[in-house]
Amino acid sequence: MKTKYFYRLLIFTVVTTFFLLNSCIENKTPKPLRIAISKAKPIEYYGAYSKWIKNIDSTTICIDMYHIPLDSALLLMNDCAGLLITGGSDVHPAWYGQACDTIKCGTIDLKRDTLEFALIKKALEMNMPMVGICRGEQILNVALGGSLIVDIPIDYDTVVVHRCDDPYNYRHAIFVNNNSLLFELSGTSKGLTNSNHHQAVNKLAGDLKISARTADSLVEAVEWKNPDNKAFLIAVQWHPERLHDTNRLSFPIAEGFINSAREFQKKD
Repeated sequence: MKTKYFYRLLIFTVVTTFFLLNSCIENKTPKPLRIAISKAKPIEYYGAYSKWIKNIDSTTICIDMYHIPLDSALLLMNDCAGLLITGGSDVHPAWYGQACDTIKCGTIDLKRDTLEFALIKKALEMNMPMVGICRGEQILNVALGGSLIVDIPIDYDTVVVHRCDDPYNYRHAIFVNNNSLLFELSGTSKGLTNSNHHQAVNKLAGDLKISARTADSLVEAVEWKNPDNKAFLIAVQWHPERLHDTNRLSFPIAEGFINSAREFQKKD
């Protein structure tokens, strides 16, 4: 009888130990990062954004927010560690008090405007790391109280070509502020980027500062003016996801963003 009891106790001890050890192992395994991307599909146009992120961490789960209902997207933000706001159509000028300039715009997507303003608001409330690219830089500036140049060729007197017929291969020089997070990450004060747009930052939002310009002083990158107690934020006019990994104005931005997202996730 004692032997039978002993074996039952032994089996119970072994099984309990197994589950405890297994639980400890699972708890030590970090969960994959979940990055919210304002628009990541269709893949042929937006797939490079996810690839850019996954070049840093292939286990990252990228969530396309555009193709799900707004309320569901905002709920999903609670499980994310970063927000990437991608390029695309023009922000409606009515958002920054210039509705009469709508005729100068190209494609406008009001659904996307509404989504991205809501995502940005949620990310700010959560103090979540953010990156804005192209339109992403522009809508971030508007969301924080700034405005845009509606059409660079019409509204901005310059000899620098900011828009041409080859949007993927055009390059021009930008100059990085040495006193900026962008400089800290990239280690360069000058570089070639693939910026090719007809809109740009005009009035800068009060909480932002300019971290890069072109030779004609057009804004090419912004970040927090006072980053104390604020999450990672860089927004750029160019497309780092289309640049080669060796470009100092591409890979380091993604790396800084993902490292900040990891730190954010640890706080959860």
